[in-house]
Amino acid sequence: MIFDKIHQFNFPTTIRFGAGAVKELPAYLSKNNLKAPLIVTDPTIAQLSFFKTIVEDLKAKGIAVEVFSDIHKNPVKSDVYKGTDVWDATNRDSIVGIGGGAALDVARAIVLRVNHREDLFKYDDLIGGDIYVTNAVPHFITIPTTSGTGSEVGRSAIIADDETHQKKILFSPKLMAQIVFADPELTMDLPPFITAATGMDALTHNMEAYLAKNFHPMCDGIALEGISLIKDSLERATNNPDLESRSKMLMASMMGAIAFQKGLGVVHSLAHPLSSLLDTHHGLANAVNIPYGMQFNIAGFEDRFKKIARTLDLKDENGEAVVKYLFDLNMKVNIPHKLSDIGVKNEHIETLADLAFADFAHPNNPKPVSREDFKQLYLSAL
Repeated sequence: MIFDKIHQFNFPTTIRFGAGAVKELPAYLSKNNLKAPLIVTDPTIAQLSFFKTIVEDLKAKGIAVEVFSDIHKNPVKSDVYKGTDVWDATNRDSIVGIGGGAALDVARAIVLRVNHREDLFKYDDLIGGDIYVTNAVPHFITIPTTSGTGSEVGRSAIIADDETHQKKILFSPKLMAQIVFADPELTMDLPPFITAATGMDALTHNMEAYLAKNFHPMCDGIALEGISLIKDSLERATNNPDLESRSKMLMASMMGAIAFQKGLGVVHSLAHPLSSLLDTHHGLANAVNIPYGMQFNIAGFEDRFKKIARTLDLKDENGEAVVKYLFDLNMKVNIPHKLSDIGVKNEHIETLADLAFADFAHPNNPKPVSREDFKQLYLSAL
């Protein structure tokens, strides 16, 4: 089995992938003369035994660890500012992000803020703020614990405004980790719901990247292989996990994050407002919305859906079969079909439609999405 040893990839950054890879962290820090890392994680992971083992292993090697975990499950600007205050107060020399998308986004945003102290959202990529990312950044290491966002290989962080809930993108090639320790063993104890929700997030990334309107054949190929890996492994990773299924999901998650540099689409614009307005888990928001968003995209893009259907080994090679597959997969991993099942009410629809239309993801959708389209999609899913 190829997943029982550690492999190295350099795409787009150095990735150490395989069971036990995280054990290489102390030696890596020592080799690079890094003695005082700030570890950024979330409050749940900070209490788990594997995290405590990582910290203990570092301390045993004489590495002075400081942990920052005071973050929201959907990160906001104040999380980043609090983490930077800890950096300032404790004389750190590097940042290690350990966790899912929230922890890694906050870690990456702190990496930016250490030497860029103007208002965080001045650096918003959607208003050209990346041109202001000119200073050096701390040494940055990522360790994923979920198979969803693929943030470990990314160059951007999504952070919401505390007041308006609007999400901003902080982007720069400088924000890419110097090394990723992708250890599927860290995902083995994820509960079924988190496995399912983050796995559907990864599937959404790969599908939307493949459909996105920009020209990027390399991302297309990566996205299709990511879809294939998820088809082979998500149900098993959720309901009867083993190292192979967890490894395939972790790889597919990274592939989705690499592929979506091509763009995302309507599903993410439906999902983001649910997280910012109602604090819905991002993966769950994508999972419930993806069948409806894919249905919206079929007309005019039948050839693309035919390729997706073939990748999923579906008997009927068309978009309708892909949508049915998505509903069926959600059912198999215990994801609800309706927004009403996850707390969305009719009175939320107008605000959600406003936020979705203002979102950054849908301009790369293969077809235009109007505010009225978003409203109708929410109502269909309600």
